[in-house]
Amino acid sequence: MAKAQETVLEIDLKALQHNYEYLRSKIKPETKFLAVVKAYAYGSDSQAIAIHLQDLGVDYFAVAYANEGIHLREAGVTVPILVLHPQKAHFQSLIENNLEPSIYSKSILLEFISTAKDLSVTDYPIHLKFNTGLNRLGFSVEDLPEISKLINKQDAIKVIAILSHLAATEDSNETEFTTLQLKRFDAICNEADITFKDKLLKHVLNTSGIINYPQAQYDMVRSGIGLYGYGNQTDVDSHLIPVVTLKTIIAQKHSIPAGESVGYNRKYSSNSETITATLPLGHADGIGRQYGHGKTFVSVNGQLAPIIGNVCMDMIMIDVTNIECYEGDEVIIFGKELPASEFSKTANTISYELITGLSQRIKRIIKH
Repeated sequence: MAKAQETVLEIDLKALQHNYEYLRSKIKPETKFLAVVKAYAYGSDSQAIAIHLQDLGVDYFAVAYANEGIHLREAGVTVPILVLHPQKAHFQSLIENNLEPSIYSKSILLEFISTAKDLSVTDYPIHLKFNTGLNRLGFSVEDLPEISKLINKQDAIKVIAILSHLAATEDSNETEFTTLQLKRFDAICNEADITFKDKLLKHVLNTSGIINYPQAQYDMVRSGIGLYGYGNQTDVDSHLIPVVTLKTIIAQKHSIPAGESVGYNRKYSSNSETITATLPLGHADGIGRQYGHGKTFVSVNGQLAPIIGNVCMDMIMIDVTNIECYEGDEVIIFGKELPASEFSKTANTISYELITGLSQRIKRIIKH
């Protein structure tokens, strides 16, 4: 791949395949694999990612909202797509594009049944989501008798799957709570098997769950962040490869005399003569102001250079005093050399927030 000539996000499909095959090796051959590709496939390119994973044999996809699923259908994705947070306003388009909703409340269930009847569909597949302790979305086990009566007395929809969401599978200090969640989910599944006549697909594990709780893989597992190269655990990260690399270039260099300031609000002042480089990206691209003030480093010709002063909307200044570099040289913000998990720590956040917050104005380059 040629050196960057502008700010770009490289998306390495070979790394994606490596991560998928590693995670798949951790489950039984018969267990289905659901790839989470919401939020532009964690800030990358959902269509390119999904098509490649479909070619590799992934069984299911998940997105947050219906429009994300429609975007995948337009790209040629044919495998089932689960919509994790369906909205009433999008039920018609969801059905028209053969997307499967995760139904999590009575009001959503009633509205979806009404829409399905209006569209004259029968046995439309839905997943029922149950709350086992994350306390965000989901039915309680006590809701099961009432919702099963609603579902069993009509034929517009049918339940094909039961799911829940675990809160802390990566945290060894929360093993007891995760075990409690799994026990709750198991009880829900047992009750649902009695309530509904069809065999149900059951899924609860996320990336860290695949690694730490393989005994609970049920019929399908779900992986998001792991596919993109981050496992939330150091020993897991060593087996994964970051899929995206954010690159830019040096737009201009400056020699800053001692006592001079750099950037807005003069948040950096040089104690001695300093050489700075200005990079063409900023907080409008997803690299927020919290990464400034010398806390975070980027890579220039293999050497680390701190981000100084306030991050601007479209520009970042770095200290390259002791680095041989020139205008037009490539700069690595994060990627294989500097993982997003390490970059994000300096702002007391996580890789998820960093990579999903990357602006769509950054040019995406697909590496096959």
